[in-house]
Amino acid sequence: MKIRGATLEDISSILNIINDAILHTTAVYDYEIKTKEEQVEWFQQKMDKNMPVIIAEYESEVIGYGTFDYFRPRIGYKYTVEHSVYVAKGFQGKGVGKLVLEELIKIATKKGFHTMIAGIDAKNKGSIEFHKKLGFKEVGRLKEVGYKFNTWLDVVFMQRILLEKEN
Repeated sequence: MKIRGATLEDISSILNIINDAILHTTAVYDYEIKTKEEQVEWFQQKMDKNMPVIIAEYESEVIGYGTFDYFRPRIGYKYTVEHSVYVAKGFQGKGVGKLVLEELIKIATKKGFHTMIAGIDAKNKGSIEFHKKLGFKEVGRLKEVGYKFNTWLDVVFMQRILLEKEN
């Protein structure tokens, strides 16, 4: 398995992964699947902002991807990013997400970001434990802020400080 920067040629594979998550999970609170045109536009926006989109590849197949972007649009948040990691069905629980997130952490640190945030559906215990193992700490819960599959959903926010403070 290898991690590399995504290209436009990877968009169809990324689209398959995110659309499966939209249709079958609460990992993303969208209802409607994305089109290829929307995904290309998303990718181009990431590239225009110099934000990473990386993929995990196994035997020339894209089996996961990750990205991050600014946590909030205001200038005071310019050192904080929120990440997303998605793994293809059949490859979850095999270390793919760990490799992707570790690479995102390296990239964010190298770019000088200070903090990385994860917003996770509160019922997704696996993702919460996964993030704890990679140094994230729960910093808050928002009750019933999402709605999907006829259910109100809570969001857990987790945080990892990327750069050590200078004394």
